[in-house]
Amino acid sequence: MNYYQDKKILITGAASGIGEKLAQAFTRFGAHCILWDINFPALEQLQKKLACEHLDIYACDVRDVNSINSNAQLVLTKHSRIDILINNAGIVYGKQFLEITDNDLQKIFAINTLAIFRTVKAFLPAMLQQQSGHIVTIASAAGLIGNAKMTDYSATKFAAFGFDESLRLEFKHGKIPLKTTIICPYYIDTGMFAGVKTRFSWLLPILKEDYAVKKMINAIAKQKKRLIMPRFVNCIFLARILPVTWFDSLMTFFGIPNTMDDFTGRIKNKD
Repeated sequence: MNYYQDKKILITGAASGIGEKLAQAFTRFGAHCILWDINFPALEQLQKKLACEHLDIYACDVRDVNSINSNAQLVLTKHSRIDILINNAGIVYGKQFLEITDNDLQKIFAINTLAIFRTVKAFLPAMLQQQSGHIVTIASAAGLIGNAKMTDYSATKFAAFGFDESLRLEFKHGKIPLKTTIICPYYIDTGMFAGVKTRFSWLLPILKEDYAVKKMINAIAKQKKRLIMPRFVNCIFLARILPVTWFDSLMTFFGIPNTMDDFTGRIKNKD
């Protein structure tokens, strides 16, 4: 049985990267995809590329709560419900702490963190009314461990991880039959993290897009509460038992603080 057949799936940040790949995969499975992105021309190109009847695109700036709420109302008016909400939109700057401007901070927190809260709040009442729904948050391994040149990005992803965990427990405490999934991948070769490196690629490989998307799709279909890629990243939870000095030395041994040394990223992440 095809789990995604006729499911209504909304993806934020769907015009490129993982969002685009997820949209392609879900449409192949017969889902009805609703795609949000600030880059509407790119969404139009994707729509033509997929040539799928069950696909709607919306120009949504997730930095703006009014844009989120107005687009959510349009979506609910047309579709009445969303079965799976995927909070995927995100940016990264890769700057040293003192190089991060206040404008950078406002933008990265608005997109990576506040947009998650606001988008879920916009669709949660309808999910509660229908007593079904699945909220998926694309976080990062950087939401489990801090890193050099990622003080802003890592903080937003720690917040995303905490959001999912708290919401999951809130649903459980209230006996609410909604599902959540948090996804924490290591670097993925989407271009967003162009230039990053890894010391032990056999333990911490730069993930291929198709592999990462396949794992995500399987995890969502199985309603897994958490997906961490690759599995070795789970060792962070055990490593945190160590004294901080030992923990830092261990992370240095694995080359974690050096991964962003040659980061270039996409040009749009430098705005």
